[in-house]
Amino acid sequence: MQANQYRDFGFLCYIDYMARKRFTNVPILTFHGAARCVTGSMHRLDYTSLSLLLDCGFVQGPRAESYRRNSTFPIRPKDIDAVLLSHAHIDHCGNLPNLLKQGFNGPIYCTPATRALTAVMLGDAAKIQAEDCEYLNAHRASGEPEIEPLYGEGGVYRTLLKLRAIPYDTPTEVLPGVVVTFVDAGHLLGSAMIHVRMGEHSLTYTGDLGRPGIPILRSPAPVPAADVVVCESTYGGKTHPPIDETAELLGDVVRRTASRGGKLIIPAFSVGRTQTVLYFLHQLLESRRIPRLPIFVDSPMSIRATEVFRAHPECFDRPALELMRRHPDLFGDSHVQYTEKQHESVALNRFAGPCIIISASGMCEAGRVVHHLRHNIEDERATILLAGFQAEGTLGRRIVERRPTVRILGRECRLRAEVISLPGLSSHADHPGIVSALLPLRESVKKVRLVHGEPERAETMASGLKEAGFADVDVPEPGDTMIV
Repeated sequence: MQANQYRDFGFLCYIDYMARKRFTNVPILTFHGAARCVTGSMHRLDYTSLSLLLDCGFVQGPRAESYRRNSTFPIRPKDIDAVLLSHAHIDHCGNLPNLLKQGFNGPIYCTPATRALTAVMLGDAAKIQAEDCEYLNAHRASGEPEIEPLYGEGGVYRTLLKLRAIPYDTPTEVLPGVVVTFVDAGHLLGSAMIHVRMGEHSLTYTGDLGRPGIPILRSPAPVPAADVVVCESTYGGKTHPPIDETAELLGDVVRRTASRGGKLIIPAFSVGRTQTVLYFLHQLLESRRIPRLPIFVDSPMSIRATEVFRAHPECFDRPALELMRRHPDLFGDSHVQYTEKQHESVALNRFAGPCIIISASGMCEAGRVVHHLRHNIEDERATILLAGFQAEGTLGRRIVERRPTVRILGRECRLRAEVISLPGLSSHADHPGIVSALLPLRESVKKVRLVHGEPERAETMASGLKEAGFADVDVPEPGDTMIV
């Protein structure tokens, strides 16, 4: 934008702000992020003279586009009175420091485990931005401007001071007349569905809804009844394979890659997915269903996140608690090597022989895994195992689509490695899971709005809910507004 365009944008935000403050006597919800896409979750809730944000996540995708979208907000941050954070994944919490940087000064409410994990996630996000900018600036063409991180360690520190923990199932008045309850979503350690009561009106925001039976975490609690439910739709039209089948498929991939003498590269979110993969590998090793290969977790954040997991067993399901009592190394201390230093990560690319490398990020957009992919994607012996959803526009999506060549760190690479997608490792509810979770609310809920899903997935989920008897189901566009 030109300077005058920025002024116009600020003026329009101010007019919008004044209109909401003056005329909002009933709750109004505006969809800003993760509307018809699977990244950058952010929704605004206005009630009387108050404004809240439901999540404030990073947009992930092509570097220039995501940088542009994360740099600016469709709102004036200083107009927001509080943020309600569903969980610590970066596409839900990653832009909080930038929100503060641009004027937000209120509290951020979340569960205790989410507060601990958010500290890990944001610290790592700042570090990755600094490293990526350093690398890209060192390789930029003559005359190109330097790239600056969106925020640094100072911004993370200021954000963490704003976090306020509310335990599960504890109704809390966060602003005058606004009562919030966090309910276990079963998606990630500390993840929550957020129930908001505003006078006679109510809204439930599922955040990312988990799957019953996923290892380690408890199954999701019942979705709280409300006038309006805002639900994710990542896997609309998709059914996950059974958990046991997923574990066996993982074992097959390990055995097949080892027999070729190749490396198994697993891009995985450091928080949640990495711990689930380690749990499965632990089970496969203990039952001698895979050979004892070197296993490397190449992510400083994964190390810190695993410590947070150990500190919050109150979020574990019964089998995980029992297994942890029998085997304190639930996350693989006895057979996993954690690499924290950058030179240790670089050395993995010279490692001879088969091994398993688990590294962030899960969508292959940043972090050390990008370098491992660049070094192994052209090796026919290697396997790239994608353990979660790959959003449109990400490197992970281009790999899972098996494009002949992909661009990695400025270089065109031929895709010769075997590519495996294991959606059964996802901690998102699938289509039948979401229909089943919402079905008890069919007679009471007035409106269902579907977010956090690509258009085809969200529309398929909407059709499924309508067939199940829900009267008012829609997939909002970015910027759409509704009365709660």
